[in-house]
Amino acid sequence: MHAPAVTGSRLSSRRWLNLQEYQSKKLMEQSGVAVQRFYVADTASEALEAAKRLNAKEIVLKAQILAGGRGKGVFDSGLKGGVHLTKDPTVVGDLAKKMLGFNLSTKQTPKEGVKVKTVMVAEALDITRETYFAILMDRSCNGPVMVGSPQGGMDIEEVAASTPELIFKEVIDIFEGVREDQALRMASNLGFKGPLERQAADQIKKLYDLFLKVDATQVEVNPLGETPEGQVVCFDAKINFDDNAEFRQKAVFAMDDMSESDPTESEAAKWDLKYIGLDGNIACFVNGAGLAMATCDIIDLHGGKPANFLDLGGGVQERQVYEAFKLLTADPKVEAILVNIFGGIVNCAIIANGITKACRELELKVPLVVRLEGGSVGTAHARHTHTHTPNVPKPSKFRPVLPL
Repeated sequence: MHAPAVTGSRLSSRRWLNLQEYQSKKLMEQSGVAVQRFYVADTASEALEAAKRLNAKEIVLKAQILAGGRGKGVFDSGLKGGVHLTKDPTVVGDLAKKMLGFNLSTKQTPKEGVKVKTVMVAEALDITRETYFAILMDRSCNGPVMVGSPQGGMDIEEVAASTPELIFKEVIDIFEGVREDQALRMASNLGFKGPLERQAADQIKKLYDLFLKVDATQVEVNPLGETPEGQVVCFDAKINFDDNAEFRQKAVFAMDDMSESDPTESEAAKWDLKYIGLDGNIACFVNGAGLAMATCDIIDLHGGKPANFLDLGGGVQERQVYEAFKLLTADPKVEAILVNIFGGIVNCAIIANGITKACRELELKVPLVVRLEGGSVGTAHARHTHTHTPNVPKPSKFRPVLPL
């Protein structure tokens, strides 16, 4: 995904927005979707107060991190499990003490785990039956599609592979929205009977309203459950957002503090640079996602190992070039930098100016190989050859680090 051309100085673009569970539940609640009653706490005393305020028969305490498998995770405080059920609200404070400020390790976290800064204190509801429901953008249908199964609370890919007849699909006309007959048919296919069918259909329509309202690419509810009291409740949800809609979803994107993101990737996103760290030693500085992937491949083909994927995109400015070099040179694994620029979507003179400024100010110590080709390449060459500082190697001393 490429952002629009950049003309300003500092940017605030964020990519691949991830929200905590409580944030997704808050968005659903605001759209009238039925969720458990819940509170959010940053301290043990707040968690205890929230548990008392809920006045529920049973309470569930959940550590809030962007990773699955929390229930089977382990804290470095010694506490086992990032999800705890209790009928005694007075123990919630003690449990929260062993969660907040400690690292939780699960199958989906780094080895050292992720520090828990927030917990969710929610009403625990019994589930008599679990179903799966999702709305997603489907390229083959040129629009949104509803997907559901009466077999919820499990891996939906497994259900699709073993019992494909239990996967139901409804294509939505994006101009018309979810029709009444579609919502009722999906509710029936999910196995809701009697008054629950009508209730489930209403929840389906409200979930679609949320899907449109927040510019989602996917709203996945697993499980969409049925309680003994005859309620249809969204017990867990994952919402994926269209990052290109950030300009009109500022309130939603402001929820992302990026505290669990890789710091280098977060810094790159601020400058509208698409960066992914890898484990090699040759840094890549490229414009265009396709060329960036091809550059990584050719390095690997010749026996090298790329240290990163970096796509400058089109419309790049000198400051972004400078900031990109700062990111690359800050990686201690980097032993050389390969610049591969196609001038068809960027002015090579801008790249050259940015590179020389970075070399001068950052006192580049590693070999640098530059390949500029396309628009203003002649100007770039002229400017580069007339620029000389003690810290910038002359073109004749640029040393290749792999066969080109």
